[in-house]
Amino acid sequence: MAMTLRLTDEETEALRLAAERERRSMQDIARRAIREYVNRRNATRDAALARIVAEDAELLKRLAQ
Repeated sequence: MAMTLRLTDEETEALRLAAERERRSMQDIARRAIREYVNRRNATRDAALARIVAEDAELLKRLAQ
């Protein structure tokens, strides 16, 4: 799916420099950053849910009855 991503001049320049330094396309850099962000957010959410389940196991068990 195509989308338009509007960046500030500063963001565009930072992305351009990163792409040039890594010899990759700006699109490749942006897509990888998005994937890393989503993966990190999912891992953070999963860890938080696991912590809640572990810490509140007894309460959750009682609520389920």
